[in-house]
Amino acid sequence: MSSPTADVSVRIAWADDAPAIAELQLRAWPEMYGGILPPEAFPSGPDSTAAATEAWRTALAKPADARNRALVALERNRVVGFAITSPASDPDCDPVVDAELMELTVEASERGKGHGSRLLQAAIDTMRSDRFTRSVLWAVASDDALRSFLTDAGWAADTAHRELDLDGEGTTLVKQVRLHTQFS
Repeated sequence: MSSPTADVSVRIAWADDAPAIAELQLRAWPEMYGGILPPEAFPSGPDSTAAATEAWRTALAKPADARNRALVALERNRVVGFAITSPASDPDCDPVVDAELMELTVEASERGKGHGSRLLQAAIDTMRSDRFTRSVLWAVASDDALRSFLTDAGWAADTAHRELDLDGEGTTLVKQVRLHTQFS
């Protein structure tokens, strides 16, 4: 007798996924960056959701580069996570062969169920199929959970770091470290 299995998958995001991705992103950001940014830095309310949905719809329908991809992790037909890949934009990277994993987000209540691992593997497969040979990701320096997840999956810090001045006044600084992985 076999046990039931969850109906889970990962696929390229469609423009119709824009509302679900926007809502997930707006829910996740305060949790992900709450210890770093003040509460007023996070968009909230119906206008923010509508604006984020429209931005996602536009990005998904007409990406700026054919290698800009958004992937969604699904449980049944519900979006529980997403990842964004693109050519790397760092000056020391070659956008022909270096990709960037711009974001990897899984709904907090859905973590630990394999969605992040499936999403990461699908992102790597997608970047590899776009003929990239390496990927980088900028992580908040204090995000031990993300760094641990990635290093367990074979990523490593490459000594690059940066400090983002989010308000232009030096009061909201975010320290980040860069991780990378080679594709075999």
